[in-house]
Amino acid sequence: MRDTGVGRVYLVGAGPGDPGLLTVRGLQCLREADALVYDRLANDRLLAEARPDAERIYVGKEPDAHTLTQDEICQLLVRLGLEGKTVCRLKGGDPFVFGRGGEEALALLEVGVPFEIVPGVTSAIAAAAYAGIPVTHRGVATSFAAITGHEDPTKGESSIRWDRLATGVDTLVFLMGVGNLPHIVENLVANGRPAGTPVALVRWGTTPKQRVVTGTLADIVERVAAARLKSPALIVVGEVVALREQLKWFDQRPLFGKRVVVTRSREQASALTEKLEALGASVTEAPTIRIEDLADYAEVDSALRQLATYDWVVFTSVNAVQHVRRRLDVLGLDARAFGGVQLCAIGPATGDALRQFGLRPELVPERFVAESVVEAFAEHDLAGKRVLLPRALEARELIPEKLAERGAHVDVVPVYRTVADERSADMLKQLVASGEVDVLTFTASSTVHNFVKLVGEEAAHALPAEVVCASIGPVTSRTAEEYGLTVAVEASEHTIDGLADALAAWQQA
Repeated sequence: MRDTGVGRVYLVGAGPGDPGLLTVRGLQCLREADALVYDRLANDRLLAEARPDAERIYVGKEPDAHTLTQDEICQLLVRLGLEGKTVCRLKGGDPFVFGRGGEEALALLEVGVPFEIVPGVTSAIAAAAYAGIPVTHRGVATSFAAITGHEDPTKGESSIRWDRLATGVDTLVFLMGVGNLPHIVENLVANGRPAGTPVALVRWGTTPKQRVVTGTLADIVERVAAARLKSPALIVVGEVVALREQLKWFDQRPLFGKRVVVTRSREQASALTEKLEALGASVTEAPTIRIEDLADYAEVDSALRQLATYDWVVFTSVNAVQHVRRRLDVLGLDARAFGGVQLCAIGPATGDALRQFGLRPELVPERFVAESVVEAFAEHDLAGKRVLLPRALEARELIPEKLAERGAHVDVVPVYRTVADERSADMLKQLVASGEVDVLTFTASSTVHNFVKLVGEEAAHALPAEVVCASIGPVTSRTAEEYGLTVAVEASEHTIDGLADALAAWQQA
């Protein structure tokens, strides 16, 4: 395509819902875009991959309730392209599988705006696969077809050749057909498909909200009505549906369907979110803490310039490592400044953060709480030793006090501060009031303190009995209990992995 000098529009298939199914090329286009145009079937998690300064435009595309009509969407893409912008048009599924991507491409072609098609994983295959249904299977189905289920049943003549389709293809996949399910069933049976043919409807396929209703052509309409299943869902018709009982996997994971709230800081929430989602949970990130820089780094910088005068530096969090590393960069220093200094890291994550900086901790306690740091120093003579403790502005005094009792001279130097993340207040209040939470996770005492601060003590005390509080360790659990919260799940290994494993074990118990 000839470069016209104007912008460029990427018509990107966002996949069926699971953000992990976006293609590598699609992610690249998303991250480069000046403007992002998206609909409701594009996972919200993908929006976070766009540049912070990228324009975000929601264009709806819900059944019978479009924010913009298709013609208006085409004109929007044309306008943005003619303005010289790089545009990512993020479409659910694949742009050319009932995505009307062809219409958008033709509109761009007409005015000379360059475009690129980035195929996506269509729900016609992926949602069925996540439900444990292969659209083809040796000895069962050697063909499949994807059919629109959105055809108006009241129009004079159907564009679907029901007489050939009903028995001419082994597996039929209807997209956008929940509202027309009775019409689809009637036409299939009337044209020779046996009433006993297995059928499955998959709603919100590939996401933690996935629901599957199965039956046959004879009873699927009644089963779907009884289950109150709504769109978006696809309909799979064929003998392969019977394989679901053996092959279902996605909705068999230990935390499938559980609604879990992650209260970690926004920068750190993703690690826990990914682990919980891998276990099947539906995760809402509602950070209760925000990591902030200090107003004055004079004390920190002074200590870092004198690192060689210390015998030990004790890191109690990944945040401390990151902020020390940042200040060293500002000072024109690097890992060599720690030459001759011994390092202690509380937990493997903090140890890994040091190793990424080119440093090897001499001491990593087996348990990942402040008390274990004190215990780990039991075999070391600290009399007269100088210890630097870079940490949060507000933290427990146990480590400096106990090390001082052992004869060490401890310099406590704040390198960051944690504050309540007021941006989550309304979301947390709504979640608590809605009753749509199964698990609240707390990864530090600060997340508990600020959860109570943001929702209010009265609301925190009134949490429904069925809401499970899960804690990363005993110190965090004690803090929660001091606020009247009951901790039902506590990680035996006080790490993010340990917390996720504890939740999985709790659900399977």
